[in-house]
Parts: sequence; C-alpha cells; structure tokens
Amino acid sequence: MANILSLKRRITAAQNVSKTTKAMQMIAASKLKRGQDLALKSRPYADKLAQLLQNIVSKLEEKFYHNYMKTPKQVKSNLVIIFAPDKGLCGGLIGNIIDEIFNFDSKNPNTIYITVGKKIEKYVSSLNKEIVASFKFGTTLPSFDKVYPLITIINSFFLGKKVKSVKILYSKFLNVFSQQQEIVDLLPIEFPSKETVKPMSKTTIFEPSPQILLSPLLEHYLETVMFHTSLESYASEQAARMLSMQNATNNAIEITNEIRLEYNKARQERITNEILDISSATFTTII
Repeated sequence: MANILSLKRRITAAQNVSKTTKAMQMIAASKLKRGQDLALKSRPYADKLAQLLQNIVSKLEEKFYHNYMKTPKQVKSNLVIIFAPDKGLCGGLIGNIIDEIFNFDSKNPNTIYITVGKKIEKYVSSLNKEIVASFKFGTTLPSFDKVYPLITIINSFFLGKKVKSVKILYSKFLNVFSQQQEIVDLLPIEFPSKETVKPMSKTTIFEPSPQILLSPLLEHYLETVMFHTSLESYASEQAARMLSMQNATNNAIEITNEIRLEYNKARQERITNEILDISSATFTTII
C-alpha cells in the first residue's frame, strides 16, 4: 500500500513538472516570435549603415579619420562586452558562452570585461579579471536606450586610450534550433580598402560634407551594432529556452508514463493478492 501511495505522489509530481515546463515553453515561444522578427529586421539596416560609412570613408583622406578608426598606441588591454541571459533553463547556451570566454581569456590575458546578464557575472569574476561594469540583460525585449550607458563606458575607455580594442561576445541567432557564439570586433572600426569598396552610385552627393557626416554616423553605427547584438542575444536565449523546456516536458511525460505503468502493475498485484487471500479464506472455511 505504501509503495502505491509513493508511486501516486511521483506521478503527480511529474505531471506538475510537465505542466510547468510546458507553460515556460509557450512563454518562450511567444517571446521568440517577437525577438526573432526584430533581430532579422534590424540586420538590413545595420548592413546598409555599414555600407554608407564605407562609401563615406572611401572619399576621405586618412588624416580625417575619426578616433574610432584608430588603434591607440602603447596600450595592451582589451575590453570585452559579454551579452548573456539573466536566467537559466536555456540548455547549453550559457555553458557555450562560458567556454568561449575561457578560451578567449587564455589567449588574451590583458582583458577587462563588461557583463550584460546576471548569469555570466560570477563566471567572469572567477577569472580574477576586472569587471568594469555589470548590467542586467532583462527578461523583455531590449530597448534602444539601454545601449547608451554601454556607449558611455566604451567612449571613456577607448577614446581615453585605456584599451586598444573593444569586442563583443554574444550568441548569434541562426535559427530556432541553432545559436552560435561569436566574438566580433567593435573598435577600432575597420573598413575595406578604397579600391575594394563598391560605390553606392556614381552621382552620390553628400550633404553636408563626408568629414562632417562621419562622426555622428560612426556614433550611430556603434549604437546600432550594440542594439542589434542585444536583439540577437535575446532571440537566441528564447530559442534555447523553448527547446530546453520542450525537451524537459517530453522527459516529464515519459517519466510519468513509466511510473504509471509501474503503478498499474503494483495495483494489479495488490488486487490479485487480495483475491487470492479471499479465495484461500473461503476454501479454508469450506473445509
């Protein structure tokens, strides 16, 4: 009897787990749809802005280049901005980001970090490296205004010649089933040589002049890259969580079925034993 009661409790617990993971799966799926749409829609804008900047730079002499395009001399440190989730239950996403961090840090010891996401902060701290700032990533769609504090810190360190480069580590959204961890160079900004740049048009006229346009466009380019990166990270997180919760739901259902089979066997065995006891008692009485 005690064994049957224990099995019933286990069945109830497994069913509750499957309901919870199913709900989390549906929530992640709804968030993924919005995040995926924004991430994919922002890519053409970022690409077109990069193409515009390439054409502007191709018309300028090197002496007019912005400081964003120059590598500070006699500086060895790198600044890495890491985008990661605030919460777990998203499969191997966080583990893959951690592996990428450790791999990069082993090859680049002179590195300081900015973490965006609570889950990754403690792992970066274990490297005994300086964390310049730490931000929450959030559980809703990233807003554009969240990039401004990051840009302020980047300007302080790069334009202040405290670091020689700024890089971003994030999870690129490939599709619902695949996310790829990437480290991209943010600063200094490098464009293809003038010979390889395809002009936008033979009759392109810039107003105001390319020298005046370059600075605000580069600043907007940094903001756009940061915002697009956060959207990619958000979509990757929701896709990973949706699949993780789907697998957890399937496992919970499978466990429930296995326990229910064991429960039915135990119940049938108890009923059989009770019938045998009654039959045995009846036979003894007749004798």
